Formats: sequence, structure tokens, C-alpha cells
Amino acid sequence: MKPSEYLQYDATGLADLVRRGEVSRSEVTEAAIGRAEALNPALNAICLPQYSEARQQGAVDGRLGGVPMLLKDLGQEQAGQPCSMGSRGLRHRIMDQDSAYVTRARSAGLVFLGRTATPEFGLKAVTESALWGPSRNPLGKDHTPGGSSGGSGAAVAAGIVPVAGANDGGGSIRIPAAYNGLVGLKPSRGRVSWGPQTGESWLGAADNHVVTRTVRDCAAMLDVLAGPVTGDPFRIESPQRSWSDLAGETPGKLRIGLITGSPYGGDVHPDCVAAVQDAARLLESLGHEVEEAAPAVDGEALARCYLGIYFGEVPAFIDMALAEGAGKDDFELDSRVLAMLGRSFPLPEYVRMRQQWNHFARSLGAYFGQYDLYLSPTTAQPPATIGELDLPPVMKVVSKLLVKARAGKLLHRTGMIDQLAMESLARTPFTQLANLTGTPAISLPLGWDPLGMPVGVQFGAPNGGEARLLQLAAQLEEAAPWYGRYEQLWQTTGE
Repeated sequence: MKPSEYLQYDATGLADLVRRGEVSRSEVTEAAIGRAEALNPALNAICLPQYSEARQQGAVDGRLGGVPMLLKDLGQEQAGQPCSMGSRGLRHRIMDQDSAYVTRARSAGLVFLGRTATPEFGLKAVTESALWGPSRNPLGKDHTPGGSSGGSGAAVAAGIVPVAGANDGGGSIRIPAAYNGLVGLKPSRGRVSWGPQTGESWLGAADNHVVTRTVRDCAAMLDVLAGPVTGDPFRIESPQRSWSDLAGETPGKLRIGLITGSPYGGDVHPDCVAAVQDAARLLESLGHEVEEAAPAVDGEALARCYLGIYFGEVPAFIDMALAEGAGKDDFELDSRVLAMLGRSFPLPEYVRMRQQWNHFARSLGAYFGQYDLYLSPTTAQPPATIGELDLPPVMKVVSKLLVKARAGKLLHRTGMIDQLAMESLARTPFTQLANLTGTPAISLPLGWDPLGMPVGVQFGAPNGGEARLLQLAAQLEEAAPWYGRYEQLWQTTGE
């Protein structure tokens, strides 16, 4: 299978070729491996290649039989393989069983080429870990592909694979989708199981799925991955028909609320505003009703509650790694600062923050009583350049001193935590609401800046509303097709 032929097809198309016998599974696998070997040295998207295993993986006649896929190196565990979560403290950890995610993907016939890079513990919206180094955006290699599923986003946009594993605790599917010009659906809470290793991830804020180049692949992967396993804490009603069938239906006339201002009060780049305004005009031309309206949610409280997740999760991650043999210096400075803050955070305050998620869910529910969906930028700013968001040298020195002095309680008392919450989320303020409320949201590549970099547009729906999101996404994909953008990228890079 020639590289040019491989690039013409999405996952659904490749599976159809294999099913009809027009190309063999091994030919598709070799095409994907060849592209990975050619491009990954520059992109650093794949941190743990599994090319030999992919060549030996047995044929499975599932709905996506023979389609190459990459797994994210966080939360998509494979028996006998590492799962480092982007941390030096877990670089030697070998998993003892497959996750339900991996079991279902393998049963569908997907062929695993390896695992993709993520920032340490998936904590950042850039993929630049001390363990693996920076991953780069194929549309602009000086820029980040986003995070925390940045390796997956870069690999799919570059045409290495048509689909790659991703997960989202605060935007980590949608942000890489926006920065790499992809389709990225964060499902409803409980739609895709984290089992059996995990019951709920990030207190239920995080969800598993994929990034893809086409809407039909996004729907097909939801067909493959969705559904509970024994002991799951969240169960959500499944539709009577496949997501792929539902995605092919018209969404009908929708009433959509338009959001352009940051819920945290920060600046929103003109290109991000222009992208949603252009999308609103396209929606109106398709017969939908769009008007400016934002949910009545306290943005500052939302930011604090989101940062509160870190206060519990990061120390727990570090303690797990220490128990498995990691050293105290195996963790990045940012993680150690967050762990210090978490260990000094009052437990009643942590519980109060978790309880506040209910207020956000009720407010968003009232909003959906008036609007079918909301429309917003996916991010407030374009992708940062590699290293742009690193701590300045002076702040690194200060942070090390604070960690050494265990000054977490002092920082909590001074109110610096509120400032930290707002500053850390200023570039990506539109995605966390869906995580804390457990609602689905999707990023689509409808905007492009003057330099040809993608600008993502986000739609959000009520709990369980994936079908409507997929239907509208498919309608927009037909009205303003974006696949040609990938072909232009591949041509200009000589691939």
C-alpha cells in the first residue's frame, strides 16, 4: 500500500478496504509504521513504539479490523506494557492487565502501533515532559500540539494513524483537537469505562475517547468503546441504535447559545472569536437559530474548583509512584509544587469544592432548558510555542524554595491560589465546565488563522447528548469540509 493511498482514507475507509480484500492488514500496518518512522523523529508524538508487536498482532474481524491506532500513555493500559503517565517516577511501571478500553479496541480489530506522549500525569495543556521531551504540532513544529493528549493529536494530524486514544479531564481531548485541526469528542460521564483499574478518574471529571480526522470515525470509535463494565460507578443509558447510525441523521433545527467571552474574564484572541462568529453564520445558513447567551456560572468559582482536583490527585499520583519505587527527585517541579499545595489543603475545603460541582451542573441544566447546545471557542489563545509556558528561571528558584519550606499553608492563606487558578487556565477557559458537569462537548476544526493554523470551535450538549453533537458535526463537516486541509499539510511537507 503506497503512502499516498494510505493517506486517502480515514479509519472507516481503511476498514472497508481490508474487509473487501482490496488491501491486506499487513500492508496497512506497514504503511502506518513507515509513516511513523519517517515523521515521529521530528514530532516526538510516539513515546513507546510497538511496531514489532503490531506486525504480530493477530487478525480480528471486527468493525475496524486492520486499522492502525495509537494509545495514549495514560489510562489506556495494556498488559505487559509500560504506562508511564509521562512521569519519570513511573517509567518502569509495567501493567498487569488490559483496560476495558484496550480490550474493546482490540476486539474491534484495531492494531496498536504504540503509545503517545503526554505531560506528567496529564496535568498540562502542552505535551512537554521531562521524561519524553516536547511533542510538536505538525502544522507548525515550533508550536505545541496541546495537551494532555498532544502526542495523539500530532500523530493523527500528521497522518501516522487515522485515530488515536485520548482522554479529557479539563480539555485534554478538545484542546489537542483544536490545535491540530481534528475532531475531538469528550463523552458524557460514564459513557466510556475506565475499568477495571480505575473506577472514576479525576473524581469523575475525566473521560476516555479518541481524536480523529472525520466525524464518522469519531462515531465509529464511540460504538467500539462505549458501555460500562462490572463495578463501574457511573452508568448512562445507551441509545437503541449505533452512534454511527445516529450521526447520519439530521439534527433538526437547533437553538444554540453563543459564548465568546472567557468565563474567567481573561482575553480571548480575535482569531478564536472570529472562528465562532463564522461558525454562527454557517449555522444560521443551515437553518439553526443562534444568539449570544452564556450559562449563569461563576467563572472564578469554577476555576478554583477545577484547580481543587489537582490538590487531591497530584499527591496521590506521586504517592503511588513512590510506593512503586520512584525517588523524590523523579517528579517535575510543577508537580511537586502542586503536591505541596495539595498536602496542605484543608480536607473540608476540598470536599466543599467537590460539592460545588452540583451548582455548576444545575446552572448548566437550566441553560439547556432554553438552548439545545452551546457554541464557544475551544481555546482562548492559539497554541503556545515550545517552551513558552515554562517557568522563568527566577520562579523555578522560588518554587524550589517553597517546596523545600513546605509553604503550602502560607500560600493558601495569602490568596495566591485563586490567582494561580485563573492564570493557569487563562489560555483554555472554555473546556472545564463540561468536565465538572459531566456533559459531552466536541471540538471541530471550523476555523483557520491567516497562517493556516487551525482554530477549534466547541459545541456542548446536555448529559447524554452525544448523538446531537455528532449529527451537527456531520452536518457542518459536509457544509464546510476540512479533510482537504490535511491533504494540503501532507503535500507541503513532501509526504
